[in-house]
Amino acid sequence: MNLFLRLFLESAGVVAAWELLLGFTFQLLAKASQPIADRFARAPILDVLVALVTWVPWVWGLIFAGWTGFAGVILGQLIGAYAWCFLHETMHRQAARGPRIVKFLNRTVGRWQNHVALWVTLIALPGFWVIRLMEIVSYWPLVVLLKFPEYDQSEWINVSRQKFSGLIGHDLIWCLYCDWMTGVYSLGAEMLRNVESFWCPIRFYEGKKCENCKADFPDIANGWVEPDGTMADVVATLEANYSGEHREWFGHPARLTVKGKPLETVAIGATEK
Repeated sequence: MNLFLRLFLESAGVVAAWELLLGFTFQLLAKASQPIADRFARAPILDVLVALVTWVPWVWGLIFAGWTGFAGVILGQLIGAYAWCFLHETMHRQAARGPRIVKFLNRTVGRWQNHVALWVTLIALPGFWVIRLMEIVSYWPLVVLLKFPEYDQSEWINVSRQKFSGLIGHDLIWCLYCDWMTGVYSLGAEMLRNVESFWCPIRFYEGKKCENCKADFPDIANGWVEPDGTMADVVATLEANYSGEHREWFGHPARLTVKGKPLETVAIGATEK
């Protein structure tokens, strides 16, 4: 057999087996101990697990057989994912026969269009990993140097849709991908709100951009200086918002008060009562 073909197939086979092993190991863990499973479903352990399923095999493939190994790894990941979906749905036949997201979307847009489009979304996976790395590496110096707010990243970086009744196989694996991806995006946006309002609290001249961005950056409509303002206005805004101990973006819940107490503290107290 041609050497390149052998290395390609070996890489694919090893990674397909690896993906299946990890998938069913997580399932057994969830059944054995829900508290442990919940811990594994949150950062930082979740970061390790997602890495083992995604980019760690890529690195192994490159080391094992260069770009031939990398290509084999990609094929192995596809095989492993489809094999896991098939086996998981076989184990949950009743749910597989019932209403499914994949059934509706296949019927609505076409089977091959739906499946190809899903795999196309994986092009964004390395980008989300870059964002996640920046959240881990680049934000903490701002906490130390500027007293930016600290975050319990596990409140964003976690997955829980595996607990949803009837979510199996194909639907489950893609919903978990979106679960992780949405948390990564949201945490990155939260950190960036602090950066933007601290260093650049000036509205954009392009009104449509302001309208488009204010959902993710509420301070655009909640304190940033108008584009026809002056630098004196900008400094006054910074003095009003950062002269004290607060370093959160202007509209952060920690800045909102009820009878002088931070809204978060009031909410916690009400919950305890």
